[in-house]
Amino acid sequence: MTRIDLTGLEVRPAQVWGGVRLVPLVRAEPVAGLRLHREVYTGFGHTADIGDGAAYTSYIPHGFVADWSGEGAESAAYGSRLGGGPRTIPVRGPHHRMAKRQRGKGGGRAEPRLRFLPLHLALEGYLALHFGGPSMVWDEWSQQAVRQGLSPRAEAAYAGWSVPGLGEALRVFEIHPGQCGLMLYAADALAAAFVVPHPDDYRLLHPTLVEDLYGELVHQYAYYGAPVPEFTARIRDAAGGVRTLADLRAAAVAQERAWAGAHDGLFARDLLETSYAFQRVYRMDGFELLRFLPPFARGGPEQHIGELIADHKGRTAYLKTFRLSENQIRRGHLLQRLADHDWHLGRTAEALGTSYAEIVRRIERAGFGGLLNSHAVARRLRETEEG
Repeated sequence: MTRIDLTGLEVRPAQVWGGVRLVPLVRAEPVAGLRLHREVYTGFGHTADIGDGAAYTSYIPHGFVADWSGEGAESAAYGSRLGGGPRTIPVRGPHHRMAKRQRGKGGGRAEPRLRFLPLHLALEGYLALHFGGPSMVWDEWSQQAVRQGLSPRAEAAYAGWSVPGLGEALRVFEIHPGQCGLMLYAADALAAAFVVPHPDDYRLLHPTLVEDLYGELVHQYAYYGAPVPEFTARIRDAAGGVRTLADLRAAAVAQERAWAGAHDGLFARDLLETSYAFQRVYRMDGFELLRFLPPFARGGPEQHIGELIADHKGRTAYLKTFRLSENQIRRGHLLQRLADHDWHLGRTAEALGTSYAEIVRRIERAGFGGLLNSHAVARRLRETEEG
């Protein structure tokens, strides 16, 4: 599995609010055997033990629960029951993993349910990229790099409510019958894709999109971008082919298909045609929870990290993506090339077709300058200039 498979999902005409374009994704039939619902957390912090004595701490407004129990109707109503208001799950102490199987109500055997933190699985995968640092103890790397790796590591993201126009667009968005997801664009640049297995799940989780994380590039496009053109369909009857309501309906369907083809070919092509590196996080009852990383190709198409649940044929039941900025792609590319050459600066520079001095500058611009041994690097630079 190297690509995202959206088989079973169909595009419907976009809805526009200013510079935000929302493209509905609908299913003819829901994905059987899987449901998603929401856990609402109280408090201001959340901690996850990620192993080796390290902990990940963040403010997280909600988590998702993947349900294999077959109790779909009950799960779809979870968090939106009449009378009692949304159910909240207090966070007392750390959760042990980003994805954790839930136990039965009486504390007995585990139910077929898995709690995971939306997008944080994907972000953890990106932040953990070669997190251990140099695999070889070359002179140019400091003792901090050898002992602590890339710790601490930080990346910037924006909450959905801070992206201009997104909250209003989601509020007035018309949910289609059978809708199980959407693709969200800012200034016609793909910001995120979101897919769930069942229409009831989507109606429940649609409001959570304003609480999700979005990349720096998306925020800039939404803030500075001009309004985008709305979807319009023009049915011309030059040949006199539209005589009845059935003819009109057929012409409207043809317009919808033309829009879908244009969307897949122009807007979503980079997301769907990119080859990703997938990592399995959890497997249960014919489904797999995975996270993925792009190839970090510089100067290429848009690139996303994300997480998905796929069935045994690789078809997507759940998907959530996060678009990387150019700086984030550059950092990922640099880390990948360093790791490919055992963190040897000279060989990495040669592979990139650049000089030793330039690879040092790239490391510093990427925010990793503190990992370098300044004395060893300066000595090597002098030797390079003298040679």
